[in-house]
Amino acid sequence: MPHIAQLPPELVNQIAAGEVVERPASVVKELVENAIDAGARRIDVRIEEAGSRLIEVRDDGSGISEEDLPLAFAAHATSKIRSLDELESVATMGFRGEALASIASIAQVSVSSRREHDAHGWILSPNESLECRPTAHPVGTTVTVADLFYNTPARRKFLRTERTEFSQIDQLMRRFALAHPGIGFSLTHQGRLVFELSPLPHAQLAEQMPSRIEALLGAEFLNRARRIDSAASGLSLSGWVADPAYARSTTDQQLFFVNGRIVRDRLIGFAIRRAYADVLHHARQPAYVLALDLEPRAVDVNVHPTKAEVRFRDARSVQDFIFREIHRALAQGAVAGAQHESGVEQASRGAPAFDAGMGRGERVDGWSGTASMPSSAPSSSVQGYLNLLAVSAAAPQLVDACLSSVQEPSQAQQPTQDMPPLGYAVAHLHGVYILAQNAQGLVIVDAHAAAERITYERLKAAYAAQQMTIQPLLLPVTFAVTEAEAEQYEAQAEAFARLGVVLARVAPTRVRVTALAALLRHADAEALARALLSALSEEEPDWGQPQAVLTEPINAVLSRMACHGSVRANRILARPEMDALLRDMERTERADQCNHGRPTWRQLSMTDLDRLFMRGQ
Repeated sequence: MPHIAQLPPELVNQIAAGEVVERPASVVKELVENAIDAGARRIDVRIEEAGSRLIEVRDDGSGISEEDLPLAFAAHATSKIRSLDELESVATMGFRGEALASIASIAQVSVSSRREHDAHGWILSPNESLECRPTAHPVGTTVTVADLFYNTPARRKFLRTERTEFSQIDQLMRRFALAHPGIGFSLTHQGRLVFELSPLPHAQLAEQMPSRIEALLGAEFLNRARRIDSAASGLSLSGWVADPAYARSTTDQQLFFVNGRIVRDRLIGFAIRRAYADVLHHARQPAYVLALDLEPRAVDVNVHPTKAEVRFRDARSVQDFIFREIHRALAQGAVAGAQHESGVEQASRGAPAFDAGMGRGERVDGWSGTASMPSSAPSSSVQGYLNLLAVSAAAPQLVDACLSSVQEPSQAQQPTQDMPPLGYAVAHLHGVYILAQNAQGLVIVDAHAAAERITYERLKAAYAAQQMTIQPLLLPVTFAVTEAEAEQYEAQAEAFARLGVVLARVAPTRVRVTALAALLRHADAEALARALLSALSEEEPDWGQPQAVLTEPINAVLSRMACHGSVRANRILARPEMDALLRDMERTERADQCNHGRPTWRQLSMTDLDRLFMRGQ
């Protein structure tokens, strides 16, 4: 075995550069973070050939003195911390003092800087000499990085295409601009200005931040996002979460900042996915811009070479806080008011009559208000809708007789500004889609998906309050199973009863359902029992665990019950039944999506309809 030898400083720096500098975007990240730590109000980044030829970062920060400039390129030299205690409470973006030394070992670097009261600036090119030379320079610092990986050609081979590498830089700069709205940013590539943003005054951040988000992420994100601004127990979460309907196929609009630092943390990601679980399609990605602020001592930022990951002192509290606030924001759908009657009350007596008091909600632009609804709206409930579907499947003649006694309006409700959000029904298309008109235009509702969501939310509320009302079946349902299945039903009988399905094994290969939850009384008892057994086998809830631990597996089971418990039928409904469903959607949390994350309704404005028929063109 060869003798142990001390590595030369140049090789040490190049090894360190392998951890710190993965690609040109890594260099931009380190230099921009230094500029932020210097108190810059303006940061301009100029790129040539996606950073492999040139990266220039200029700021108007505090600058560097002649004495400190050579130390900036010394390994582990920094002005940001002096002790372990300061490291544990670090609030700056950088703190290790290794970025410039690492970058200078694999590229041609020069730094020009001037402090406010200095007569002139100083320039240092460590690849040529460690002596500073006078230079003309405004207050602030300019770092130029040329010929990246010039002395490590193997690293150049691992770079992606110019388009891909610049895309990484572009996304990074947009993240910086969103994380630090009080700083102005510009990005130029090949002499072309990609974007330029002025700093936002601190006193007007709340009012002007939406304009920066629109400039960087687009107007559609802003129009489909919900504002979050909450604080509790030393934690503060602010930003925007997009509606589930805006979900994307990629994670490019998932931006999370911890104390102004761009991070991608699995714990945070898990909390956000949990919050979207009930409303997001499994193949889609949520979009959000969120900032978490907490005491620097409560988070360890020194756990990853690029500081892209963090570790929280009380990870459970942070995760629960993020989940709770996002879950609460998503509960208020685009049509649901903030003042919901409890699902338990609805479950105990069917859905209430349409309430003229519309709940208050805050839009992303800060507008809030109260919409009044006409008191003449239909008073039927969605349970009546479900009842009608159930009866129609068994006795269509009886339904025809009932419907013949329903007095249809002579004409559809005329659209007015004070109509309910989902308006009033005008037709039931093929027994599947409800067509309604509201003040904006045409509303299309997937009736089964909407009923499924309403049933699910009521099941959750009833189960949480231990008020799952059981109703005996007039005719118990007996069905054949295998002996193994019969044993499973027998073993899980108590769990079935907790969830509103009362059954018993009545023979070696036969099971009988004798009662169902009132919310599911019109469901196919056999199909529901089989689906519930499958769900319990998959989720395996431990009934000895606290209720909080059981929430997710139980919700998954209840979702399956709601799906199989909602009646499927292609029966044309009368207007009162359709209007009842619309009103219940407006009162139900998360009614914009079904249990599987698919949309329950869509809006076509009059402008959209005019465009379809080329009116005015």
